[in-house]
Amino acid sequence: MTSQAYLSDLFSLDGRVAVVTGGSSGIGRAITGALARAGASVVIVARTERQLEETVQELTAEGCRAAWVAADLGTRDGVRGAAEEAAGVFGEPDILVNCAGINVRPPMGELGEDVWDTTMAVNLDAPFLLGQRFGPGMAERGFGRIIHISSQQAHRAFVKSGAYGVSKGALESLARSQAEAWSPYGVTANTLVPGFVMTALNRQLSSDPEKVAALAARTMTGRNGLAEDFEGAAVFLASRASAYVTGQSIRVDGGFSVH
Repeated sequence: MTSQAYLSDLFSLDGRVAVVTGGSSGIGRAITGALARAGASVVIVARTERQLEETVQELTAEGCRAAWVAADLGTRDGVRGAAEEAAGVFGEPDILVNCAGINVRPPMGELGEDVWDTTMAVNLDAPFLLGQRFGPGMAERGFGRIIHISSQQAHRAFVKSGAYGVSKGALESLARSQAEAWSPYGVTANTLVPGFVMTALNRQLSSDPEKVAALAARTMTGRNGLAEDFEGAAVFLASRASAYVTGQSIRVDGGFSVH
């Protein structure tokens, strides 16, 4: 077998269907593009129609199969409706990527129930509900990949972790529970843990050049992350290459977490 054929067989997503929440901006957009270019038919679920349209137009212009569903993942009805609509585009998904999130971090003493509830709804409840909707079907078909996007705040408290850090810590626990339930049936569940990445989700930090520089200095690579740094890891976790990797939190952080 030639190297090209071997790599294609190992990492190709031809014939697979993926649903990516938050897939029209930041890390989610990079992952959406990577999965689509690797052969998957991708449905993006997010709130902003303009960004959704731009992302899908870019991919379809390259010959990829992509579509979008505009939805509010902050309510359980919104999540359920989005799941059904997404599954109706290319069929039931083989790959679920939970990248949608909100990052509101007031000082702990000022953290109100409204911020707590909204954070948990988007960052934890939505991934749980989507997993409940799609995970059993993946198990019945004998193949599935669930990928969550977590945060350094799942492991350490800094920069006012608040409800955000709690939600991400719970998200990694959710991945382990999903792995325990469905990995015997060919479904893996894993989490990617970014370092600091300059995206809209991190605008609170991005606006402070000194903090941005300090975070870069803390890495082993000497730079902060880019959205495209997650493309390879996402394709790996979505493909058959990762069949024996499950229940893991994989850090894509330039060594930030071990430096």
